Amino acid sequence: MTDRTIVVVGGTSGIGLELARDVIARGDRVVLTGRSAEGAAEVAASLGEGAASIALDISEPESIAGQLAPLGDVHGLVLAAIERDANTVREYDIARARRLVTLKLIGYTEVIHTLLDRLAPVRSTGIVLFGGRAKDAPYPGSTTVSTINGGVEGLVRTLALELAPIRVNGIHPGIIGDSPFWAGKPAAVLDGYTSRTPGGELATMADIVDATQFLLRNQGVSGTNIDVDRGWRLT
Repeated sequence: MTDRTIVVVGGTSGIGLELARDVIARGDRVVLTGRSAEGAAEVAASLGEGAASIALDISEPESIAGQLAPLGDVHGLVLAAIERDANTVREYDIARARRLVTLKLIGYTEVIHTLLDRLAPVRSTGIVLFGGRAKDAPYPGSTTVSTINGGVEGLVRTLALELAPIRVNGIHPGIIGDSPFWAGKPAAVLDGYTSRTPGGELATMADIVDATQFLLRNQGVSGTNIDVDRGWRLT
């Protein structure tokens, strides 16, 4: 086990959990967060002695500093906490829109702001923000999600400039076939996306984990947003 600690915000399920597992497999320590202290602790315990947990709700940004106070030095930070929402302009729900904007654009930024005194100002320190392909591949009801993920893309660039030599990058997953959200979809739904993916196979959680680790570790990459969708955008 190394002395490196990677914090995964939103690491109790889905891609965040797979990333936490991979962090430990590579010999680093992981601190994962979830809204429930008990739930996060249970997940961390299942990962073994290299994992710890902390309760954190980034949709309530005023509470973030206090919730993150117990953390020590951080060598890598992944902001993978997301929520899904369908919110059209014709039936616009202000409360839902406000929550998502707060969670990602304000919550992500406040987490970074809070941890700056624990993130070493060196090139080996990496921060990765999760956006999504809806930023440039909208769908009916994606008005809020597309706007926010476009904001994440811009946020990556300004943070990379402000925080250098700390590196900041963004990852934008497409349809992830084996993720909890997509794996349970009817075959007819997935077939429509699969048929448009070069090679005929959707991206996987392992693809996202691998790309995230690349952005965390490669010291030549900063201010970059990458799409992980196996070329779906080409069609």
